[in-house]
Amino acid sequence: MRRNIPGHLVAAGLLGVLSLGAATLSVAQAPPPAPPPAPALMAPGTPPTLVVDLMSAEGAAALGAQWRVSDVTIKEVPVIQGTTTQNKMTYDIDPHAGGTDFDDSKWPVIEPKDLGARRSGGHVAFMWYRTTLTIPAKIKDLDPAGAVAVFSTTVDDYAEIWINGVIPGRSGYPRPAAVMGHNMPNRVVVSTGLKAGDKIQIAVFGINGPISMAPANSVFVRDAKLELFK
Repeated sequence: MRRNIPGHLVAAGLLGVLSLGAATLSVAQAPPPAPPPAPALMAPGTPPTLVVDLMSAEGAAALGAQWRVSDVTIKEVPVIQGTTTQNKMTYDIDPHAGGTDFDDSKWPVIEPKDLGARRSGGHVAFMWYRTTLTIPAKIKDLDPAGAVAVFSTTVDDYAEIWINGVIPGRSGYPRPAAVMGHNMPNRVVVSTGLKAGDKIQIAVFGINGPISMAPANSVFVRDAKLELFK
């Protein structure tokens, strides 16, 4: 038996098919989500081929390092919306100097050995240390081409390390660029294949601690070096 289907039902059906097709096309054309940042690479456990002491005049000169420093101010800012707190204000730091585009040209330049000077006002206190390393064709007798490079530093008491504008790694994985422990070294892989002319921008955020104790001491760098592995 032949059945007549009302025109408005046919139109509705076609509209549904077209809508479903458009939605499918939209989903198909949507760009894939960006992958999360990779976990930070772990520094080699074998002895390095060469160690460049960035707290010595000779070592800093070999890599064109010019250290600049700045105190950090803690300032009040409005609380984040949607949080539960009894406070009307919260706190932030100034400056935020981890990025590669940050202008530190007005910061004082210090001699490499003066990284070890006691700085800040103590208690709850922070310091920035910044430099850029330039890889030459030869470092002493070593051709650095293809070497794995690790920036290693121990800050009294904690440190966060920015390499080329980021803190390498991601949450849920070991992250050597973040706080490693009280007076523990941060060993951060900065390159797995060096070449002459590479520039590595380093910003070290030094933290006095334990913060909950607000100790009456100051921030200083115990050691800073570039380790090369070939």
